[in-house]
Amino acid sequence: MTKRWKITIEYDGRSYAGFQKQPDIATVQGEIERAIKAFCQQDIRITVAGRTDSGVHAQAQIAHFDLDYRHADGGARLINGFDLAKAINAHLMPQPISIIDAQEVDDDFHARFGAKEKQYTYRIINRPYGLALDQGRAWWRKTHLDVETMQEAAKVFIGRHDFTTFRDAECQAKSPIRTVDDIQIEVKEILNGQEIIFHFFGMSFLHHQVRNMVGTLTLVGEGKWSVDDVQKALDAKDRKAGGPTAPADGLYLVSINYT
Repeated sequence: MTKRWKITIEYDGRSYAGFQKQPDIATVQGEIERAIKAFCQQDIRITVAGRTDSGVHAQAQIAHFDLDYRHADGGARLINGFDLAKAINAHLMPQPISIIDAQEVDDDFHARFGAKEKQYTYRIINRPYGLALDQGRAWWRKTHLDVETMQEAAKVFIGRHDFTTFRDAECQAKSPIRTVDDIQIEVKEILNGQEIIFHFFGMSFLHHQVRNMVGTLTLVGEGKWSVDDVQKALDAKDRKAGGPTAPADGLYLVSINYT
């Protein structure tokens, strides 16, 4: 009997060319599908919410797949979520990908189309000295950033807007209109500096939208742009009017809400 499974995935994206499967290139999807086949000898395609770019990380990305799990003689086999995740993970090791939860769901559950809101987080380590432990997992910014001004500028992005200025020039989305539900910026004091954590909430984001918004906000934090400059960039509807694209290193897909 075929059952639909919802899996929650954690990974370090540095070793992969993004989530989406591509020929002859290591991707998160490709490795998970390889591990599933090694476990059950079936070619199974997983469906994901929020495909990530090369180098982007995930703390709780959601996917689903359908599995007809049987004995060699064709008889049905029982398996629970804990054992399913354990079996897949056994074939993923030692790669930095882990299935951290697996649940049987109704046949009408859809990881992509059922998603109501996604949360992305972006980390900046703002201090005079470079990164050792956080290399590839945060963006190092040497110049001091004014967080209060960035928090004010971030309000420009909240709401439903044409985000042409803040999407990649090669973005294939049919419409540049997106709704950003909220942006929160928190600060943690660290030795000789600060860790700045951006939280973005919305149903969907354009290609590079979060990274382009972060790059623009750093210009504000450095005092090179004003809040009005951010508004003008948004209104311009032109990628050339926006700020730089922040590197993938600091971006994490944190959660996906289905209710």
